[in-house]
Amino acid sequence: MSFLTLDLNLLRVFDAVMTEQNLTRAAGHLAMTQPAVSNAIKRLRESLGDELLIRTAYGVKPTPRAETLWPSVRSALASLEAAVAPETFDVSKAHATFRMAMADATAAFWLPSLMRSIEREAPGVNVRMMPLTTREPRPMLLRGDIDLAVGFFPGVAAQLSSDIGSPIRHERLYSGHYVCVMRRDHPLAKSELTLDNYCAANHLLVSFSGRAHGLVDEALAQLQRERRILLTVNQFFTAGKVVANSDLITVLPRHLIASTGMTDALVSKDLPFTLPAVHLDMLWHERDARSPAHKWLRQHLEGMNAVGQRLAPGTSPKNDTY
Repeated sequence: MSFLTLDLNLLRVFDAVMTEQNLTRAAGHLAMTQPAVSNAIKRLRESLGDELLIRTAYGVKPTPRAETLWPSVRSALASLEAAVAPETFDVSKAHATFRMAMADATAAFWLPSLMRSIEREAPGVNVRMMPLTTREPRPMLLRGDIDLAVGFFPGVAAQLSSDIGSPIRHERLYSGHYVCVMRRDHPLAKSELTLDNYCAANHLLVSFSGRAHGLVDEALAQLQRERRILLTVNQFFTAGKVVANSDLITVLPRHLIASTGMTDALVSKDLPFTLPAVHLDMLWHERDARSPAHKWLRQHLEGMNAVGQRLAPGTSPKNDTY
């Protein structure tokens, strides 16, 4: 194969398929038909003498040759795109719709400031909030169901940092910690919160899946202790409302207490055991990494670190991108 005879348009198709891991989604991204994408990949296979992409039940899987080739192709295309892209981006004239997934309390935390910025700076930008019912948002990003996910996704960041071939990008906005939350006149509010009286209380658990087991229960199991979870809910606002009007206690990220709308009725206390830090992460797909409008959105959320510090004293900002 001679590079002089290679159709460089095939590399753009290859990049889209590698990014999407799916021929249909790649075709939609390229404004092509699926047969046209399949034909382009067939031509590239013939030129390079490798299968490149193997069909699976969920899309396509790259061969080792494809995985080796893709970083160089991506880098070259990115350089070309940067060379021909407009030097300036005028957000006031941009038209875009972003689909974002967050838990209710996270949305209450971020959206007011974002909406003020859009009204002031980007009147052509719209936001559509999608339900987040999982701690694993990557399938939603891979399918193209959402453009951005913000929340606590345990283990995802560590996996992304070691998986250099993943099309999912990640940025840590900041880290905080968990506290025990109860109503202000709760019997435990005026006394020391010990492991014994913590375990003896009735508990509420915020669980997106409805599963009555979480990080706290794993920590207690290591201490050979357990608690009674009387109620699970899937919204932080509901958790705040219930705890403020009952003897149930719960565990929440400190920075999200204000988002329950019940701050005046609640009190927080340090837990009598150790939990891992809670991280607020932002995830997006590689296909949007260089979009000026998407970049503007991400930069706005990055700038919210200062807000997080005011609402959650003691948190630590992070800006590690993988």
